[in-house]
Amino acid sequence: MKQILDAFWRALAYCLHPRVIGLSLLPLGLMLAASFGLVYFFWQPAVAGVQAWLESFSLYQAMAAWLNEAGWSLAAAMLAPLLVLTLATPLIVVVCLLLVAAFMTSAMAGLVGQRRFPMLERKRGASMVLAVWWSLWSTVVALAALLVSMPLWLVPPLILILPPLIWGWLTYRVFAFDSLAVHASKEERQHILREHRGSLLLMGVLTGYLGAAPSLLWASGALFLAFAPLLVPLAIWIYTLVFALASLWFAHFSLAALERLRADSGMPGASDRAPAPAAEVETVAFREAPALPAAGPDAGRSPP
Repeated sequence: MKQILDAFWRALAYCLHPRVIGLSLLPLGLMLAASFGLVYFFWQPAVAGVQAWLESFSLYQAMAAWLNEAGWSLAAAMLAPLLVLTLATPLIVVVCLLLVAAFMTSAMAGLVGQRRFPMLERKRGASMVLAVWWSLWSTVVALAALLVSMPLWLVPPLILILPPLIWGWLTYRVFAFDSLAVHASKEERQHILREHRGSLLLMGVLTGYLGAAPSLLWASGALFLAFAPLLVPLAIWIYTLVFALASLWFAHFSLAALERLRADSGMPGASDRAPAPAAEVETVAFREAPALPAAGPDAGRSPP
């Protein structure tokens, strides 16, 4: 836990670095542009289509009639926008995560390695093709888990538990791999992912719950749903910032774990603060010692 907290505070401090701010602008700009376009062109048709689909069920018609008689007509009208947001939120989160992973995580690992671990050797144990494949495969598994678990979201507590857990697992898989792709060898990466799986998964789950904060707006009432077209870009901005922080968090934790692994195994380039071996110190001291005078027949005789 100490290593997790240390990496987290360091990640917070790095968020103020100009390079980090600059790198976050590209995925943020792409997501905001895409969200404004999708909201402008597809929000109303999507809500209308879901509303028409709901009205095709007699159960919904009976429930809407009962809500209208009870004076809760607004609740029935907000069901369609709520469903649209519920279905769109997982896709928004996954796309934000992948954009941050593509444009920021490797750069964040490089920045942390350059500033905090300058002597850590880069062994490049994973190619870009392998990193992309790892991210895409993990995304497919996460989307399948989200799709399978959607019926359970109808149970009120589970909608606040299952999606963040799945997003956290995806965050752990993508960011932990990308943080070690350049600096660690294949064996080192596999060892760290196996040895620190619990800590890395905990970091991912915590990130998932931080990223789920904007989703609480949709469950807070009809007022927020009425302003959903404006709140969706705000939620995307929060998602991007959370995942940018997570990429720094994973970079600090993973590279520190890699440095400790190399120090424990006695590998070169583990740390620039490693002391010189004792044998080497003794050799240098011996070579610098002054030579003694050679013994001869006049040794010990006092000068005249």
